[in-house]
Amino acid sequence: MEKVLKPMSGYLALIICLVLFVASVYFFISGVDQNIPFVVLSVLCFLLFCFFMKGLMIIQPNHSRVLNFFGKYVGSVKDNGLFFINPLYSSQKISLRSENLQGQTLKVNDKMGNPIEIAVVMVWKVGDTYKAAFDVERYSDFVRMQSEAAVRHLAMSFPYDNLEDDHAPITLREGGDKINSILEQELTDRLSKAGIIIQEARISHLAYASEIAGAMLQRQQATAIVAARTKIVEGAVGMVELALNKLSEKNIVELDDERKAAMVSNLMVVLCGEKAATPIVNAGTLYN
Repeated sequence: MEKVLKPMSGYLALIICLVLFVASVYFFISGVDQNIPFVVLSVLCFLLFCFFMKGLMIIQPNHSRVLNFFGKYVGSVKDNGLFFINPLYSSQKISLRSENLQGQTLKVNDKMGNPIEIAVVMVWKVGDTYKAAFDVERYSDFVRMQSEAAVRHLAMSFPYDNLEDDHAPITLREGGDKINSILEQELTDRLSKAGIIIQEARISHLAYASEIAGAMLQRQQATAIVAARTKIVEGAVGMVELALNKLSEKNIVELDDERKAAMVSNLMVVLCGEKAATPIVNAGTLYN
């Protein structure tokens, strides 16, 4: 488990290092004339200077250091500033800043077996420095590989749209925030072992693969045309019914079944036709 350390300030240690360095130079100059004790003191001060300098540590904002003592995890420092730690500790830098990952466009099959192209963009950061440092080999590579696996699993779990599955509760194209929420949960489950926090994940690219894009576009257009024609026919039938009822209520003209059928036919042609109808004026009687 991650253990957060609060090391001592490094300013006093920095002053001691400067004093040791000055003393080392002074004793070295004083011992130039074969004054052995001063030379020994110079070397000793310089070694102490190097030893204390190794214990000085500068941590930038939103960065951390993972400390080890001869292979044993000591703790993680997440505060920023100048600190002094045991010079025998080894440290590993880990950034705590948020990072963007623009995934590459993947070609996978959706739930219905149709080849599609999908890509995601996500924002992530390290939340647990112990897991990021010791539970995976390189956490940045782990994030990239597991994000691709999560995207593939998401694409294979849902259809692109409901053209073939009318009862699909969620589709990739129309899922919106719900699909993004499922994606974030999938990424969180996969990356939690590396101590990674997913802040946001969104589908950045979604399309049919090039080999079926044309056919699927024609299918979508045909579906839209059929739906539009259905609405037009429903409206036309209602208008014809209304016209016949109004004619009967106001006793404008009496029509037998044959005349009604002809009128219905003409009205349906006019109302459902793609082009404007050309009117023909009958100047004679109704029966001419």
